[in-house]
Amino acid sequence: MRRLIFALLRSLSVVGLALGFAFFAASLTPSLMPRSFVVQGVLSGISAAVGYLVGVMLVWLWTYMELPRPRAGLPVYRAVVLVVGILVAIGFLWQAAGWQNSIRDLWHMEPVETADPFKLAGIAFLVFMVGVLIGRLFLFTWRWFSRRLARYVPQRVSNVIGGVIAIALFWSVVEGVLLRAGLHLADSSFQKVDALIEADVPQPTASGKTGSPASLVAWNGLGRQGRHFVDSGPRAADIEGFWNAEAKEPIRVYVGLNNAATIEERAKLALEEMKRQGAFDRSLLVIIAPTGTGWVDPAAMDTLEYLQHGDVASVALQYSYLTSWLSLLVEPEYGADSAKALFREVYGYWTKLPHDKRPKLYLHGLSLGSLNSQLSADLFDIVADPYQGALWSGPPFESEMWRNVTAGRDPGSPAWLPRFRDGSIIRFTDQTNALDLPGAVWGPIRMVYLQYASDAVTFFDPHSFYREPDWMKAPRGPDVSPSFRWFPVLTMLQLLVDMATATTSPMGHGHVYAPEHYIDAWIAVTAPDIAPDRIDALKRHFEKQAASGDND
Repeated sequence: MRRLIFALLRSLSVVGLALGFAFFAASLTPSLMPRSFVVQGVLSGISAAVGYLVGVMLVWLWTYMELPRPRAGLPVYRAVVLVVGILVAIGFLWQAAGWQNSIRDLWHMEPVETADPFKLAGIAFLVFMVGVLIGRLFLFTWRWFSRRLARYVPQRVSNVIGGVIAIALFWSVVEGVLLRAGLHLADSSFQKVDALIEADVPQPTASGKTGSPASLVAWNGLGRQGRHFVDSGPRAADIEGFWNAEAKEPIRVYVGLNNAATIEERAKLALEEMKRQGAFDRSLLVIIAPTGTGWVDPAAMDTLEYLQHGDVASVALQYSYLTSWLSLLVEPEYGADSAKALFREVYGYWTKLPHDKRPKLYLHGLSLGSLNSQLSADLFDIVADPYQGALWSGPPFESEMWRNVTAGRDPGSPAWLPRFRDGSIIRFTDQTNALDLPGAVWGPIRMVYLQYASDAVTFFDPHSFYREPDWMKAPRGPDVSPSFRWFPVLTMLQLLVDMATATTSPMGHGHVYAPEHYIDAWIAVTAPDIAPDRIDALKRHFEKQAASGDND
């Protein structure tokens, strides 16, 4: 094994090695999320492999253009690159902990003493070698087909056809075997988890609850996230205890994937259950688009129910039991179709009610739910009788409406906290309440985007492959490291890893949204009549809950 490794190292491209070391070193610099040595090792190994691939492609292009190449001294050049590359890597590894702490300090996290450089480098080396071996296997496959085709067609034609066959073969293995097997495993696993009924979540007995014996929605069909949503949240007594005033029991309606066969049937079932519970007699009605698993952020709905003294009804429709990124990969239109069907049913009934007796209607969604919620209603269809507003948190980078609004922001506002036109319809906020815009007056519809500058789900940019994203330019967001630098190709890899780990951040950063920030957003959207000192008290109440681990 040792001989094989040394033989492989001796055969590596000198230019590829140089760029591989450069990519490895640059990958240690900070991005949006702090990284453990395991995550950093995998990222650095992939980065080194990508750098090596870029170097090999540059050498191929140089050779193809018949430019002069050195005929001797390659072992010396390789040795020099190895020595210099290792020294550079050691220097960057020495600074890795400080770079990670540049994020952790902003997030008020405990600093790390070390980046575990030996473990990190070991993981990176293994990942790099696996990448090189896969590349060698691809090259062998390409050449094998090319040599056989060269007997019948010109060499250059056989090279092209051989390359196409190799790409198709590798893609079919990845997409047709590995990806499908992985998705099937994930699908069955998430389905089993979704169907699991926890012992600490008993079926409600009150007739006014979704899933109760009197409900139109079967408890067993709600799914894990639906049962938790229905069972959790503040009770009327909790809200009364905080305000020292009368409060109502919040209404939460949820329909799971197994409660009806089709999207349309589930949407109609949700509407009938809303009617049964008296949802349209409340002051506020919120149509929620959940995340991929069907999860509804308790920080969003609990805060609203407190702000409105429980006089709130909310409804959500499950469209998947996969995590958001898998749901987006496997069934990208399904979540939007589900959100549209629910909105169509609720809005159609709501518009038939007398204007002075119906509740105010709002939309909400987090992450993939935010994207689907934005797609649920066409403004041209509702302009004659609009809903009152929307709160969308952590909108994914693929949200077309969010992208267009951000691109059309006032030139003086940063991309991570845009100001859109006169602020009468759409406003943005983050950890610091930025919704009270001087000179701005709300119009008939209030839409708020709650987003953190450190949220890679929102600020991942595929164009960072070749250009610096606007949100990286000064001034930067309050929780983005000043040491974050843009590198071609590499920054996109860093942001991909950040996006995959965004939900592991502490509350109030990354993709984990804090109750106190929801409070500011909901106040701007729904305009409740609350004294400033009581708002601060409510924020402290939820901060205390978060510190104790009680999120219900």
